[in-house]
Order: sequence, then structure tokens, then C-alpha cells
Amino acid sequence: MRMEQSEKSATAREIDVEVLPKSPVSEHGSPLLQFLAVILDDLFLVPGTKFRIGLDPILGLFPGFGDTTTNVVSAVALLEVAKRGIPRIVMARMAMNILVNALGGTIPVAGDIFSAWFKSNRRNYDLLMKHVKAGESRVSTRGDWVFVISLVGVLIALVLVIASVALIVFLQMVRWLMTFFGG
Repeated sequence: MRMEQSEKSATAREIDVEVLPKSPVSEHGSPLLQFLAVILDDLFLVPGTKFRIGLDPILGLFPGFGDTTTNVVSAVALLEVAKRGIPRIVMARMAMNILVNALGGTIPVAGDIFSAWFKSNRRNYDLLMKHVKAGESRVSTRGDWVFVISLVGVLIALVLVIASVALIVFLQMVRWLMTFFGG
């Protein structure tokens, strides 16, 4: 009797594990890029329209902080793309989208309107999904990683330089307005 119970408990503990082959690019793309596209570009519906905006243009209203934060997060997300075996040209296009968004965001208010229209994260997610649907897949190489890490480093440096220049210009404008109106 005791032997039967121990056999039953031993078989009850056995777990069958099925190992599936890994695919560098899943059919759903990247959950991180999809999340960024929704949060930063499509979170809110503008009432009375079909147009959506995200946190990117809203945070961009804070000089220096908002655009820098969202662009750095977008640039770091390229590391996620690199894990999926995306060709370098696609990653370069994604980096250009981030850079265009960063440059557009330097113009106060108009840059935020541009960011709401341009939607760099949505564009990057759509590029990834286009690649996924084409069925192209390969394993990332060391060269891909060097390329992407260099690209992310350059992007972050450019975003920080752009943010610094924008902040300096903003502070100079405030100083000029204070002397003009404050005496």
C-alpha cells in the first residue's frame, strides 16, 4: 500500500517539457516596441477626432527633460530590436526616426506638435512588423551588436547635445524676457 502511494506521488511529480525551437523574430514583433508605440505615441484619443497622442508630445512640453527622456528610452529600445536579428538597414531607419523626432522636438511647442504627428515609436514598431511579416529572420552577429551599441551611443549623445542646446536657448530666452520685461 505504501509502495503504491509513493509510486503515484512520484509519477504525479513528473512534468513533460516540450522544447520548441527559438525564433529570433516572433510573429508578434517586440512587446517592448509595441508598448512604447502605445504609451509614447498612441495612448490618448483626441476628443472628436480619430487622432491619437501619447506621452511623448506631452512630456516634450517640459524643456530639456521630456524629449530627452523619451528619445533615450526609444534609443535603448533598439537593443531589443538587435536581439531579434533585424537587418542593420532597418535598425538604421529606426535610429533615423528617433533622431528626426529628437531634432523636431527642439522647437518649443511646434516640436511637440511635430512629435504628435511624426510618432517615431509607432513608425519603428511598424518597421519591425513589416520585417516580421516578410518572414526574414537571422541570428544577430557580433557585428550587429557593435553596430547597434554604437548607434545607440551616438543617438544618446546626439539627443543629449540637442537637449543641452535647446535648454541653453530656452534659458537665454527666459533671461532676455526677464531683462526686457523686468527691467
